[in-house]
Amino acid sequence: MARLSNLFSLSKCIEIVQAYAPYYLQGIVYTILLSILAIIVGFVFALLLTLMRRSRIAPLRYISIAYVEVIRGTPILVQLMLIYYGLCTLFPVPSVTLFGFIDTAMFIPGAVSVACNSAAYVSEIIRAGIQAVDKGQTEAARSLGMSAAQNMRFIILPQAVRNILPALGNELVTIIKESSVCMVIGIPELMYNANIAKGATFRVMESIVPAAVLYFLITFTLSKLLMMCERRMRHE
Repeated sequence: MARLSNLFSLSKCIEIVQAYAPYYLQGIVYTILLSILAIIVGFVFALLLTLMRRSRIAPLRYISIAYVEVIRGTPILVQLMLIYYGLCTLFPVPSVTLFGFIDTAMFIPGAVSVACNSAAYVSEIIRAGIQAVDKGQTEAARSLGMSAAQNMRFIILPQAVRNILPALGNELVTIIKESSVCMVIGIPELMYNANIAKGATFRVMESIVPAAVLYFLITFTLSKLLMMCERRMRHE
């Protein structure tokens, strides 16, 4: 018990949370905004990759396949480093302060890195959802005079999204957790600010545990909301 009390003290944890509450709050806001931007950009990019994969143009298919394999075969931390220290060095992102505390020079590369990583996985999810739709519906759409683009937009994609919603929900939760890698380039998300508290107090567990609890609350709430959406879509 003595060793356990030396490892973690609840009273010290409460003191750290009270003293560094603004940092944890800022970390939550950064994490959520970073994840939202990554989710939006990642889904659009994933949809583009899926359409390229299904294209009759061979180079587009090969580019999509190569991208997915490279991204899935390398760590997100390496991808973040390549984008931030490589691509953004060649094409710098202007440093603009948004909402009074977000620096675009770091925020945008971090969000893009997470989005590009997620897009590779989401594209495979979307492709599987499209393939799960009965091919007879495509033939019916053609018999009604619908073009391939109309068939994909109005017939295939709505059903595919319904089929893949649970998998997309899991990916959204993963994005929120993986956004913590952005701390290495100085983005003050939740883990970065938890490390500030750790460095100031020299109490590791008491500084990290609140961040873990906050991550759990965010992902748990998101999971429940997604379950509600899934039930509603099933009843429609």
